[in-house]
Amino acid sequence: MIKIPKVLVLRTAGTNCNEETAFAFSYFGAVVDQVHINELVSGQKNLKDYHILALPGGFSYGDDIASGRILANELRLKLGADLQTFMADGKLILGICNGFQILVKAGILPGLGSNEGTGLPAGRQGLPAGRQEATLFHNDSAKFEARWVNLSVAQHTPCVWTKNMDTQIYLPVAHGEGKFIPKDSVILDTLKKQGQIVFHYCTSNGMVPSYPDNPNGSTEHIAGICDPTGRVLGLMPHPERHFLNHQHPFWTRLDKKDKLGEGARIFENGINYVKDHL
Repeated sequence: MIKIPKVLVLRTAGTNCNEETAFAFSYFGAVVDQVHINELVSGQKNLKDYHILALPGGFSYGDDIASGRILANELRLKLGADLQTFMADGKLILGICNGFQILVKAGILPGLGSNEGTGLPAGRQGLPAGRQEATLFHNDSAKFEARWVNLSVAQHTPCVWTKNMDTQIYLPVAHGEGKFIPKDSVILDTLKKQGQIVFHYCTSNGMVPSYPDNPNGSTEHIAGICDPTGRVLGLMPHPERHFLNHQHPFWTRLDKKDKLGEGARIFENGINYVKDHL
């Protein structure tokens, strides 16, 4: 019997990239449900029925307090036990832009700590920590940045989402609070040592960037990270917005025959992982 991956695309007030994210997963044969957070909290839908949890981009709750903060608190305080089980079962999570902000502020990424002293279920490496180990802060430019950026893709990483990707890809960003800042040097060093830094901003020729190639001033040009297991990925750029080749801003000038764009492999890898391992 062929396994059909099931994907839950989480949404709430202010989410605005759910349709594109759902399309990307469904293209590779997944059954995708777009589920409001209240449906999970009330029990109408259950996280355990899915293989992948996707947190799409947007401005959840209008980014009140801080980007992603309110939905992060809902996940941590109302669905913490369900998330613990979901991740302990070896399932996958993808957070894009606002989704990345949510994962970081819920303590799910980088996922290095424990829940000791938080009142939440005890965790282990790779499970929701309940304690924030990094943040995504206001861009250094002090304005909303909507532009295309070059990204270098780590080749030595546990991340299952980036398997067989090109060493450099081109994706759009659209955010006002994308500056990744680890809590301290210990967190940063651990991310490096464990290969959890998956994407860096870079120049078109792969060199160390400055603004606007690094659109937000992110520490060491970090654009995306995974958890220690490699099954949870968060990134600020939008792979769903370069899912098809003709979404590239200069697609008519490129000598490319492929239908799919440079962000598609992320979704394909997630679906293939489910088929092979879950």
